[in-house]
Amino acid sequence: MTSADWMQLFIGAVSGLVAFTFVAIIFRSVTIAVEDEHVALVTSFGKLVSRHDKPGLQVMLTKWLPWVKVHHVSLARDFRIIHDLHINDARGTTVAVDLWTEVRIIDPEKALFAVEDSEQATQNLVVHAAMSILGSRDFQQILDDQSDLGKQLQKEVSAETERWGVRVEQVYVRNVSLLPEVSRQVFGTVAARLERARAILVEKGRLDAAQLEADTAKQVATLVAQAKSQYPLAVGRAMERLKKSGKVFEAYNSLYELSQLRGARTIAFRGFDKELRALDAAMLPDPTAGQPVK
Repeated sequence: MTSADWMQLFIGAVSGLVAFTFVAIIFRSVTIAVEDEHVALVTSFGKLVSRHDKPGLQVMLTKWLPWVKVHHVSLARDFRIIHDLHINDARGTTVAVDLWTEVRIIDPEKALFAVEDSEQATQNLVVHAAMSILGSRDFQQILDDQSDLGKQLQKEVSAETERWGVRVEQVYVRNVSLLPEVSRQVFGTVAARLERARAILVEKGRLDAAQLEADTAKQVATLVAQAKSQYPLAVGRAMERLKKSGKVFEAYNSLYELSQLRGARTIAFRGFDKELRALDAAMLPDPTAGQPVK
């Protein structure tokens, strides 16, 4: 191919590209692309002239005019999160919470024209309602009733937002926490209360144990005294029975007398007619040298 042929080929390619771009621009200027769960609102000089709900491409020959504008509004469910919202509870404690909201546009005309910024207005209304409702409860109630508080917030703001064509379907109170300095104060107070409760329990336990020990000692002393009082009576009854048998009674007396003697320090002499003194016993002859002592 010659250089002239290459030049013609290049010019043809450029011309085709320019023509395609021109056609695409013209096509975009006279059509509206509507996505699923979206609505296209067309205004002329700021006034609503048409609404397109059907998904797909729709032809609108006046779209290219400068005073005609197309506003795409989503009807799908959307989520918004308000992070780290600081609220003073009923006791004046600063509580940090996150608010998770689920919203849906139910009337695109109102959402677009009834309020300047429906998203910002909805967020401001939720924040105001949260400060009012959560501010009337203390931290523990907010922490325990997060689900019920979310329902109250949703009920509080839904009537107002529906006037703007926006429906708040759900509100969740999440990540309830205290500021670091407030947490330290609260934990210090809780620790002091726990320590006081522990001291009270320890003292009460000590007093209860002392009382129980005293009651036990009293009962034991009473039982021991009763047992000791029964011993002489039992011995007396036994002696009365022994007296009925003379020989047994004499044998018992003899054994009793011997039991009173201390075997390691006592020498007993039996068989003498008269009482033998210790000096006389010392002068007795050695039993191994003569006759045994009887």
